[in-house]
Amino acid sequence: MTSDKTALVAGGAGFIGSHLVERLLGEGAKVVVLDNLQTGRLVNLAHLRTKAGLKIVTADVIDDLPPEVSNTRFTHIYNLACAASPPHYQVDPEHTMLTNVVGTRNLLRLAERTGARFLQTSTSEVYGDPEVHPQREEYRGWVSCTGPRACYDEGKRAAEALIFDFDRLGRADVRVVRIFNTYGPRMDPCDGRVVSNVICQAISGNPLTIYGDGSQTRSFCYVDDLVDGIERLMAFEGPQPGPVNLGNPNELTVSDLVERVLALAGSGNEVAYLPLPTDDPRRRKPDISLAASLLGWEPRVDLQAGLEATMSYFQQELSDEATRAAHQQQQPTLAAAE
Repeated sequence: MTSDKTALVAGGAGFIGSHLVERLLGEGAKVVVLDNLQTGRLVNLAHLRTKAGLKIVTADVIDDLPPEVSNTRFTHIYNLACAASPPHYQVDPEHTMLTNVVGTRNLLRLAERTGARFLQTSTSEVYGDPEVHPQREEYRGWVSCTGPRACYDEGKRAAEALIFDFDRLGRADVRVVRIFNTYGPRMDPCDGRVVSNVICQAISGNPLTIYGDGSQTRSFCYVDDLVDGIERLMAFEGPQPGPVNLGNPNELTVSDLVERVLALAGSGNEVAYLPLPTDDPRRRKPDISLAASLLGWEPRVDLQAGLEATMSYFQQELSDEATRAAHQQQQPTLAAAE
C-alpha cells in the first residue's frame, strides 16, 4: 500500500502509540516516532523496525524539537506524549504538566508551520470524579485542581484549552479525542493500571489487589477499537467537532473484572483490598453517541476476547522476562567456568 501521509506520532513507543504506528505503516504512511522513552518502550516497536518509512527519534516534546522533526513537512501530527497511569505521571508531576502544556504547544506550532492536521489524545480524566453519568462531551467535569492527579487531569484540560484557542484563531486544523480506559497487548506490566495489575498478578500466582471495595466502575475498550476511532476522527473532513469520547460503554465494577480474570486464568488467587487512592473516580462510562453519529464508530471487540488476547501477551512477556533473568543469573557461573 502507498500513502501520501507523513505522520508524526509523539509518544509512539507507548502502548497505544505503538498500535497507532503499526496501523499507519500498514496503510503505507511514512511515520516519525518522537518519544523520550520515559514510559514508552522500544520493544513495542521492535517488530516494525525493518518497515520502510519508519524513523524513531528519541527526544522530549517539552524541549526544542530536534531537526529530524522540525524540518519535516508532516501532513498529520498525533500527540500521545504523556505518561497515562497515575504511578507513572505522579513520579514527576512537573514534567507531566509541562508535557501536556509546553509539549502540546510545541507540536501545535509545528502543525501551524507545516499545515498538518493535529490530533490530541485527551482523556476521560478531564471529567474527574464525575457527578454526571454517563459522561457526555458537554459535561465540564468535577476535577480537583490541587490533588495528586491534577498534574495529569488539569494538564490535559489546559492542553484542550490551548488546542481550541489555536482552532479559534485559525492557526491549526485540530481534532481532540477523549480516551476512556483502554487495554490490550503491549501494556507495560508495571504501569499500575487495573487490567495489567490483575492479569499479571493472576499469572504470577500473587494476590490480586483491589483498591477500595471494588464497587467502583470502569469501561474497558480494546486497543484496536480505540485506534480505529482515532483514525476515523483524524480523517473526518467535516467542521471541527470539538472533543469526541472514545471508549467502550460496557460498564463493570473492578470486582467483576477481577472475577473474569481469575476465571480466565483458572486460578484461585487471594484478593487483597487496599485503600482507594486520592481522587480516584468512583464511576466511569462514556457516552459515545457523538462518535457513533459523526464517525460511524463503535467498539467491536468484546471484553472476553480482549482479555484473552491481553492475557496471552502478558504470559509471553512474563515468560520472556523470567528467561532473561535466569540467563543473567547464570552469567557469572559460566564466566568462572571458562
